[in-house]
This record gives sequence, C-alpha cells and structure tokens, in this order.
Amino acid sequence: MTCHIDRLASKIGILAALILLTITAGCTPTQLDTNGVTHLTLWQGINPPPNRVVFEELVTKFNQQHPSIEVESLYVGQADRQLPKILAAVVGDAKPDLLWYGPMLTGQLVDLDAIEPIEKLWNRSPISQDIDPALLGSMQYENHLWSVPFGTNNVGIFYRPSLFKAAGIDRLPTNWTEFKATAKQLTRDTNGDGKNDTHGILLPLGQGEWTVFTWLPFMWSGGGELRSDVNSAQPHWQIDNPGAINALQLWSDLVRDGSAILSSPERGYELDNFLSGKVAMQLTGPWTLGQLAGLNQTDYDVMPIPMGTRSATSIGGENLFMMKSTPAHQQAAWEFMEYVLSEDFQTEWALGTGYLPINLKSRDRSAYRDYVTKTPATQVFLDQAKYGRSRPVEPGYSEISEDLGRAIESVLLNKSSPEAALKTAQERLNLSLNQ
Repeated sequence: MTCHIDRLASKIGILAALILLTITAGCTPTQLDTNGVTHLTLWQGINPPPNRVVFEELVTKFNQQHPSIEVESLYVGQADRQLPKILAAVVGDAKPDLLWYGPMLTGQLVDLDAIEPIEKLWNRSPISQDIDPALLGSMQYENHLWSVPFGTNNVGIFYRPSLFKAAGIDRLPTNWTEFKATAKQLTRDTNGDGKNDTHGILLPLGQGEWTVFTWLPFMWSGGGELRSDVNSAQPHWQIDNPGAINALQLWSDLVRDGSAILSSPERGYELDNFLSGKVAMQLTGPWTLGQLAGLNQTDYDVMPIPMGTRSATSIGGENLFMMKSTPAHQQAAWEFMEYVLSEDFQTEWALGTGYLPINLKSRDRSAYRDYVTKTPATQVFLDQAKYGRSRPVEPGYSEISEDLGRAIESVLLNKSSPEAALKTAQERLNLSLNQ
C-alpha cells in the first residue's frame, strides 16, 4: 500500500459503518450465480433521473440479448455521495462487479488494488478502433488501461434567449469582460418592486466536485494549470496559480456586484432557477439537453465558456471500471463494457440524454446527425470539445478537488479573498500530499 492508503486509514472508522449501510440498503454487490446465469452488480450515479431511465432501458436490452448474464444496475447517489460507499465496499471486500464513475478516481482505485487492468481485452476487441482516441487519456495510468469511456461531455453555458432579448442584448459574450457586462445587464427588476428578480447567472455553491468541475474551465481559460511541472512523471500540484486566482476573482466579482446568485449547497446542477427565469445563464453540459427536450415552453440555447486568455472547457463524462472479482465475472463484465462501447448503445444513449457519443460511428449515424440538426445546441459542445481539458487521474486528485472546493466556497460566501483562499488551500494540499 502507498502513503495514499495511509491517508485513508483515518477515514476507515466512518467507512466501516457505511459498509453495513450499503448492504442493508439493498446494494449487496455480488449476487449468487444461479441456473448458469452470471449475476453482475453495477454501481452508478447517473443524473438527472430521466437519463437514469434511459440507462435502465439499455441495461434491460443487454440482459434480454445475453440470457447467460444478468446485470443489476444500482443507483448509489451523486459522485460525492458515491465515493464513501465505494471506499467502504473496497475496504469491506464488498465491491460491485462494475463501477460507473469519473476517471479521476483511477489512481486511487489502483492504489487500493480494487480494479483490473483491461489492456489485453481492449487490444483484442475490434470495437476499440471505433472509440474517439482523444478519450484514451482518461483510460491510462502507469502504463496500463484501467477503464473504458461510458460517455463524454463538456461544460458550456445554457442561456435563455428571451431574457437576453428583454434586456436588449443581441450579442453573446466571448471574453470575460463581455461576460461580466452581459451578466450585469441581465440582472434586472422586472416587476417594479425595487428588487432584482432576474439575475445574470447561477453559480454553484458547495465544496463538492460539481463546483470544481464547472469552475475549472475558467481556471484553464485564465491561463492556469493544476500542475507546475506538466512534463514530470512526479507531479507537483500548484492550485494557487495565477489563472486560478483570476478565475476565482471573476466569480467573486459576479457575486459581489449582484449579477450572480448562488445555488443551494451542493445543488448547483439543479435547473429550477433557470427554468423559472430567475437566472438567465447556468453552467451545465449536454446531458441537460435530454431533460430540456420535454419542456417545450422553455426557450434555451448554449454558448461556449467565454475566453480569458484562451478557450477552455472541462471534459466530463464517466468511465466503466472492472472491479477485481472472479474470472467468470470479469469476462461477463467485459461483455457488458463492449456493449456500452457499441455503436447502438452510444447512439441510443446520446439521443436519449444529450451526451456526446464516444463511438465515432455513432456520430456519423444518420439518426445522430438528424438529432444534431434538430438540436443545434449539441454542436456547441461538439465544437468546444477540442478545447477540453481532463481532470487528473493521479491519486492526489481527491485532495486537490476537496481543497479547491473549500477555497471556492469561501470566496463565494465572501469569507476570504481569492488569493488568501487559494494560499490556504495550497498549504493544506502540501501537507496532505507531502509535497
């Protein structure tokens, strides 16, 4: 075990209790195989709920097509709530067979000896040639492949064209200066009671991964890098870099001048204020398109992240990990993983949710091309993907995210300046990672 595992030791007391909670909640990871059927358990945190319905229908289709395999898909909460359960299951040897999670967990799972490398299976599979090669980086760590991409996306800004028109705005912002001015112009008192009832943008409040994920595009756009030595095999993390300070100052300015309102804690992905017209802009991604598709009364469109010193966005999406288990279960798990990579799955998943297909044949399929034509907002995410940046897969990312989340929350709540908050975060990170 590495020093990273030692850092987990202090959490084991809490996690041990979660093992019992997980099992008693009906999430027993490994069901008994019966009548020649291999039973697989898959843990996932797919949201919003309509996307979960799409996935469950696809799982049912797989089970029908593979009578000797039965996959049980279990929703175990948002990513931040999933992580303690995952760690508890690993510690308690109660792992699922398959895990749906962001690839930034890779290094931690490798350190825990919880997942199986898949490069031999990948190299033998013809379907590997159909997958977007830009996603290979999310699969790789220490000269092995550890997961397959499930779906990909990136962060953009959804906006309400009707509110832009009412505010007299006929041009989308392309840089930070224009972005601040646009958000300010959109902040208005529309009912004449002397109080602003429409605001420019909703910003996510909280210390969780959603906040960090949607803030990182601004850090990268501002010229920041999480690593101070991007070419070194041993990374040194520098989260108090100038780009991070500038990005956090931008968010702080939006809150201080009243152009932004904050979400409920750890609920920055909810669209209630956007749908009701209380905010004109919100940070989210193409997975939202499926949710908005049934809301014909809501006008919306998408713009790229406005540029600081360069164009940037966060690459999102989740991967599927094969957990260590028996050879029979791993072979069955690989069959399901190939199914997820397939042209049919990726096309149906994209059409049902708005995610971008990771299978290149899916992107060329007539049904998907028609979808993009009818849903032009999708093209914004496809075009923006070339500027996408991935979060690190090294074991230290959980500490990086936690410390950045605390810094962002502190600034948004006006408890600290960007410089002071990030300095504190860097000091905390240095201690936790011994760098």
